[in-house]
Amino acid sequence: MNPLRKKRLIIILAILVGVGAAVGLALSALQQNINLFYTPTQIANGEAPQDTRIRAGGMVEKGSLQRSGDSLDVKFIVTDFSKSVTISYRGILPDLFREGQGIVALGKINADGVVVADEVLAKHDEKYMPPEVTKALKDSGQSAPTPVKEG
Repeated sequence: MNPLRKKRLIIILAILVGVGAAVGLALSALQQNINLFYTPTQIANGEAPQDTRIRAGGMVEKGSLQRSGDSLDVKFIVTDFSKSVTISYRGILPDLFREGQGIVALGKINADGVVVADEVLAKHDEKYMPPEVTKALKDSGQSAPTPVKEG
């Protein structure tokens, strides 16, 4: 093999190794940042991983909101009308958070099966529902409740 071909081959191999390393690092970073969505039924059935950040969503059950009197701790139950899961959250809930409406909570499942959320997302108008929640309700054979007009 002449020296020119050997030099080209080394350069091509170095480029391939560099591209392979970059792709590997990118995939590793993406895998750590993925937050998969789980329904209350999937969480209750043990399909959602513990100690991994997930998104959990559904409809907030009416009458399930419990606020702590001396802190910002809140607990509420989210359902997909098949099964329910408790979500605990420390912080100020979004202004549009209401019982009977769809939410998505980001957090981890503890050993008791409670989702310990560090972020709660609520719908932004009376017709909107997170797409994951709409799909989960549709898959469970339920339809989203029609919004009640106030006023």
